[in-house]
Amino acid sequence: MPALSGPATRFQVDPRLILLAGSLIALVALGMRHSFGLFLGPVTGSLPAVDRETFGFAIALQNLMWGIAQPFAGMIADRFGSARVIFAGGLLYAGGLLCASAASTSLGLVLGLGVLVGIGLSATSYAVVLGAVGRRFPPERRSSALGVASLGGSLGIFLSVPVTLSLIDAFSWPLALVSLALVAATICALAPVLSGRSVEPGADQSLRSALSEALSHRGFVLLVLGFFVCGFQLAFIGTHLPAYLLDRHLPAWVGGAALATIGATNIAGTFICGLLGDHLSKKKILVILYLARAAAVALFVLFPPSDISTLVFAAVMGFTWLGTVPLTTGIVAQIFGARYLATLVGIVFLMHQTGSFLGAWLGGLVFERTGSYDIMWWSVVASGVVAALVHLPIDERPLAAKDRVFGNALSNA
Repeated sequence: MPALSGPATRFQVDPRLILLAGSLIALVALGMRHSFGLFLGPVTGSLPAVDRETFGFAIALQNLMWGIAQPFAGMIADRFGSARVIFAGGLLYAGGLLCASAASTSLGLVLGLGVLVGIGLSATSYAVVLGAVGRRFPPERRSSALGVASLGGSLGIFLSVPVTLSLIDAFSWPLALVSLALVAATICALAPVLSGRSVEPGADQSLRSALSEALSHRGFVLLVLGFFVCGFQLAFIGTHLPAYLLDRHLPAWVGGAALATIGATNIAGTFICGLLGDHLSKKKILVILYLARAAAVALFVLFPPSDISTLVFAAVMGFTWLGTVPLTTGIVAQIFGARYLATLVGIVFLMHQTGSFLGAWLGGLVFERTGSYDIMWWSVVASGVVAALVHLPIDERPLAAKDRVFGNALSNA
């Protein structure tokens, strides 16, 4: 497909190459973070100053820093291009893993795994990468392209779990983190492919107008609320599921197998959801996904977990895991266009990561206070139902060009 016209670059990179590079960056950045829950047992077992609450707080802070920094990373990418943002993010990501590997106290772990990796993720994940991809594909193919880019993260989730388990078993958790840092550094090599700021033809709108337009749109607000729930659910499950299974007297391999199963079925789920988003109502697919999550969690906690039931649960959760990403991003692009897609998606993911912060941290806090994860599991069920309901009133229709021009004129008045 020829590149879309736009004023930002000396040359145009083939959109397919951008899609490939974006998928690989998502594979590395998002795949590795999915395996961090595997470090909970080894780290808390070897560092007396670190318990589950502390480790959970480090992951929670990572999600919060990821969210807080992501709108700013998106704005910089929309203004100056994605390559520099992604390159800097790769350096921070690798540096954070090295810092965590050398940690002997909770401060070092929180600084490395929480702050540095969190900021690095903001520059190497959804807002910046999907923004770069979304701007280079027309609306009728955008959802499937975003699905393919998100697919890289799904494949990374699948691959990272066995690789990380092997590294921890063969060496130690500090050396495993060093190895992951070397992998994270490959993001810097891929970053130049996503250079440029090519935009949609005729998308002459100020950032101020775009922000005002989105924040006053009821559908955008509801989408943000729904994605808050998504972050809450996934961060809790991804961080605490292996420990929960150990508490229920299942062997350690089941936790790793569950995370790997989530990654495997996530590949199919992300691709199918992105493809369906080009042909069906994205909000209705999201309603189905959130209800499916709620039902799967309710059944999982109502009955004693076994090897088989855990893997079935993981398969259902995996199919709905990142399928929300191309659909949610696609709705934003469908309503508001692709000019400030990275910025607007960054705002959406800010709330997603606020939910992730609460899911990871409250999971550890509730366990330390009550000795059980029951309150958290039922909170996941209830929030899933709420998320399904808030998507129903969203108006997916694109904003009329005349409305955007009028809004731009008002913002410049």
